[in-house]
Amino acid sequence: MAENVKVSGSAMKRIRRILKTAFKSVTVMVIPHDHVQTLNIRVPAIFLICTILLAFVGTGYLVNMTVKGISYRAENRVMAADVQYYEDHFAQVNDTLQSLKSAGDEFKQLLSLDSKEEVLETAADMDFIGSLDLPDLIEELQRTRQEVEEIKDYLRMQTDVYMATPRGYPVSDCRLTSPYGRRQDPLGAGIRFHSGVDLACDPGTPIHATANGIVSHSGWTSGNGYVVVLEHGFGFSTIYAHNRSNTVKVGDQVRRGDIIGYVGSTGRTTGPHVHYEVLQYGKNLNPAPYLAGTGV
Repeated sequence: MAENVKVSGSAMKRIRRILKTAFKSVTVMVIPHDHVQTLNIRVPAIFLICTILLAFVGTGYLVNMTVKGISYRAENRVMAADVQYYEDHFAQVNDTLQSLKSAGDEFKQLLSLDSKEEVLETAADMDFIGSLDLPDLIEELQRTRQEVEEIKDYLRMQTDVYMATPRGYPVSDCRLTSPYGRRQDPLGAGIRFHSGVDLACDPGTPIHATANGIVSHSGWTSGNGYVVVLEHGFGFSTIYAHNRSNTVKVGDQVRRGDIIGYVGSTGRTTGPHVHYEVLQYGKNLNPAPYLAGTGV
C-alpha cells in the first residue's frame, strides 16, 4: 500500500509539472512597420498552442468547404444544362403538338363539308402554316407533321387548280343566245366559228370574274368593243367582250366573283350581251361545262 501511495504521488508531480509548463507565460513579439515601438504580449503557452491548433482546424475546414463549393457549382452547371435540354425539347414537342392540333382542326372543318366544291372553297381561305424516349418522340411527331404538311401541300395545289378553273356564269339573269361552235353569223357574214358563248342580259348588268386571276388586257378592240382578258394560271384564260365599260386595269388581281365590267353592246353586236370565252394554253374550249360548274 505504501508502494501505491508512492506511485500516485509521482504521477501527481508529473501532472503538476505539465500544468506548470502549460500555463507558463511566453512572450509574443509584434513588430509593426514604420519603426513603431515593438509590442510584447505575454500569454500562457497553452493559449498559444490552442490558437495554433484552431488555426490548423479552421484552415482544413475552409479548404474542405471550398472543395465542396466547387463540386456543387460543377454539379449545378450540369443540372442546369440538363434542365435547359429538357426545356428546349419540351418546347419543340409543344410546338409540334400545337401544329398538329391546328392541322387537325382544319381537317375536321374540311371533312365536315358535304361536297368537293365546299372543301376546296373552304381550303382556299385557310392558311396552310410511339416511343417514350424524348428525341424519338420528337422525331415521330416531326415525321407526322411532315406528312400532314404534304397533305396540306396537295390541298393547296388542288385548291389553286380549282380557284384557277373558270366556274359558273359571268352574269346573272341572262339567257344563252348563241352557243359555242359553228353558226350563222348574226350580222350576215355567213357560217362562221363562234369561239365562245353569247349571254344576253340587261345593259349595265355587272360582269363577274369566273376564277381568280390577273388582268392581262382591259381596253377597246374594233370588233369586240370593250374587252377584259384574265389569266388564271394552269393555262386558263377567260375573255369578256362587248362591255359597256371595264372596271379593272392591266395588272389588277381579281378573285372569283369580283366585278370586272358592265354589260353593253360595244363593237360588232346586235344587242346588249357579254361574249364569254374560255381558253387553256391558248386553245378555245367549249364554255358550256364551265358554265355548269363541271369543267373542273
